[in-house]
Amino acid sequence: MRIPLSWLREFVDVPKDATPEDVLAALVSVGFEEEDVFRFELQGPIVVGEVLEFVEEPQSNGKTIRWCQVRVAPDAQAAADGGDAVHGIVCGARNFFVGDKVVVTLPGSVLPGPFPIAARKTYGHVSDGMIASAKELGLGDEHSGILRLVELGIDAPVGTDAIALLGLDDVAVDINVTPDRGYALSIRGVAREYSHATGAAFRDPGLRPWGDLQQPTEGFAVAVDDAAPIRGRAGASEFVARIVRDVDPTKPTPAWMVARLTLAGIRSLGILIDITNYVMVELGQPIHGYDLDKLTGGITVRRASAGEKLETLDGKVRALDPEDLLITDDSGPIGLAGVMGGGTTEMSDATRNVLIEAATFDTVSIARTARRHKLPSEASRRFERGVDPLIPFVAARRVADLMVEYAGGTLDVEVGGALFATVEQRAISLPKAFVPALIGVDYTEAEIVAALEMVGTEVSDAGDQADGPHWWVTPPSWRPDLTDKWTLAEEVARIEGYDRIPSVLPLPPSGRGLTAAQEGRRRVANALAAAGYVETPSFAFTTEELNDLHGSASGEHLPSVKLANPLDGQAPFLRRSLVPNLLQVAHRNVSRGLTDLSLFETGAVFVPEPGIVYGTSHVPPLAVRPDAATLAELDASIPPQHRHVAVLLTGSLVAKQPGLAPVVAELADAVDAVRTIAAAAGVSVEIAQGQRAALHPGRTGVLSVAGTEVGYVGELLPAVAEASDLPGRVIVAELDLDLMLSLAGEKVVAASLSGFPAATQDVSLVLGADVPAGDVRAALVEGAGELLESLRLVDDYRGPGVPEGAKSLTFALRFRAADRTLTAAEATEAKLAGVAAAAGRFGATLRE
Repeated sequence: MRIPLSWLREFVDVPKDATPEDVLAALVSVGFEEEDVFRFELQGPIVVGEVLEFVEEPQSNGKTIRWCQVRVAPDAQAAADGGDAVHGIVCGARNFFVGDKVVVTLPGSVLPGPFPIAARKTYGHVSDGMIASAKELGLGDEHSGILRLVELGIDAPVGTDAIALLGLDDVAVDINVTPDRGYALSIRGVAREYSHATGAAFRDPGLRPWGDLQQPTEGFAVAVDDAAPIRGRAGASEFVARIVRDVDPTKPTPAWMVARLTLAGIRSLGILIDITNYVMVELGQPIHGYDLDKLTGGITVRRASAGEKLETLDGKVRALDPEDLLITDDSGPIGLAGVMGGGTTEMSDATRNVLIEAATFDTVSIARTARRHKLPSEASRRFERGVDPLIPFVAARRVADLMVEYAGGTLDVEVGGALFATVEQRAISLPKAFVPALIGVDYTEAEIVAALEMVGTEVSDAGDQADGPHWWVTPPSWRPDLTDKWTLAEEVARIEGYDRIPSVLPLPPSGRGLTAAQEGRRRVANALAAAGYVETPSFAFTTEELNDLHGSASGEHLPSVKLANPLDGQAPFLRRSLVPNLLQVAHRNVSRGLTDLSLFETGAVFVPEPGIVYGTSHVPPLAVRPDAATLAELDASIPPQHRHVAVLLTGSLVAKQPGLAPVVAELADAVDAVRTIAAAAGVSVEIAQGQRAALHPGRTGVLSVAGTEVGYVGELLPAVAEASDLPGRVIVAELDLDLMLSLAGEKVVAASLSGFPAATQDVSLVLGADVPAGDVRAALVEGAGELLESLRLVDDYRGPGVPEGAKSLTFALRFRAADRTLTAAEATEAKLAGVAAAAGRFGATLRE
């Protein structure tokens, strides 16, 4: 919200020497955010000049210029730039006449751009300055002709400072207004807040006696026909119609009004529209003007019917929704209520009689319409935040008065229309001890009452209740955001100053902390990061094809959840696997020259249950708390979400360097990552050969914990890697992290270190090549018994010395007893027991 300071000073006593920074500091102290300071970027000397004569001179390029003699200072006086009283100026415009008063930018002045003005030779003359247009002065977009002061109704002496004359010395401060404080989208509201901050006297422009308004309630039909109200409230609760006749829409908008609107960020569009915009910014009440002669019958406020359309002021024809609130006459829709008017009743240069509309519309209805049609406007911005319901009559009369004064109209005091509403502000019960307890400041009762009364509330004693003495606090009509004791406490803290609130670090409650699942997920992520993997979080969106390929073992089509409003229309499905996102991240890095990658991600995947339709078509209305049944329905509409962890390897683990060849990432490295994850999760993972649609046959492992499948590891098929634009080999692994942590139990306890030495032995077994090494390992573990501390596969040999169709598996075994030092015989006996188990199960023999 931009606030010109000259405008602000009309309603509150801002010191003359106050800088924009001083005003911003005061507004910041009552809870507004400082944005910027806006000025007309002009520097003098810029003065009023009088055209004495000019000569039109055609040029060889087809253009005709005027060589003008312009008086810029009274006779016998030097000009503001120190030169003669009459300056010769070259001008290309042709809309001015001899005797016109114009704005002259003398040498040494600077126009917005910046565009410095100096005497310069052009078209065979030395042009000693420039005659300015409105656009060159920053007063609007009109640049087709010179700004003639007579068109602005100004007759000032030659040599007068034009910057001050046109209000171009004004300055505006810009603040950020939060959605709950819509009253501050007006000079009236900001002036009140400045008064709160500084104690300066405030003059409320909204306090105008009813008798002074001369409001007719008959002669023009106004009705509300809202058969489908939102939240049980009609779309319009008040509607004021005033009529001004015999206006002259071609009259110029006063320069001071143009300057204020420009600083406020609103373009000048002609006297009639400028006046409605001016009052909107001044009082916060959006106003719309209709060409009365284009109306058919009276006005009815109603919801749209199916199939209705409306051409709005921006020239677009809009298909209307049955929830849209409309302004209509006997011909049909003539405006989107509270958002934008229609083109059929637009005010123009031919308008002679104006119907002024000032209304109070339902906030939710206006907000939904503006968003539905992607049509934000200054009016909807205010209506959706809440407008003072007591201001429409004052605002309508203010517009009428300005049209009478500056557009030459006549107020019709006999004909008009009005729809009244009873404005009742609900009193809020406020415990007297509540504010100090909530804010943490020992406010006195007098301070609390004074702060609340300063913002316009009425405070009265409510006596003792169950939790102690209370006040009844009735908010003012312009503060719809004050709805409960918490918002009242916020007002006390704001008015008394946030600097009074102590800075105290909160203490965590005892017995709280991370859950076992949170601790486990954090351990896994930290372990992978410590192992050299880089975490790459990503959005949980992908395509249905990638879900089918990576989200199931066989690649068959499985149900996926499709979003109704996806961020990316090409990836509208929730992912079933983390691998597609890791492939995208890898592709992005490879395309930028980073080819050696070790990546991981932990995140949710969405695995819907077959036959269940997720999502809901029933969306609870805004500003209404859903009941328990609705919340249960919304919860049931969310698909199951499992937290997975996935890793991806490609390129080299160790880069080539002097004396060392590059170490290329292999499947074994991904298996090591799996073991790292398992160790951090507190489980022991088993690997068996398996198959998946996206992975290379023979290079795919199924991961299990205590017989429960928890994930997979393997090398991508070359075709799949190529489809992801990834060169070389790509190894991936994905595990259900939530399932692993649930299988680990409540806590992961570090094993105690034994004080007894270990006994190590190796064993090489010859058996069929089709026997999985994991099954042989399990047999050795089972047969060796409790003395076996660890067992690792260290070699898989197939070649000379091993029969055809067989292989030799070598395992490293480590034995240890908890209460003694093992003898070699005991270790050998345990080893042979394991060999016997493998022999009985798979026919394994010791390799000689």
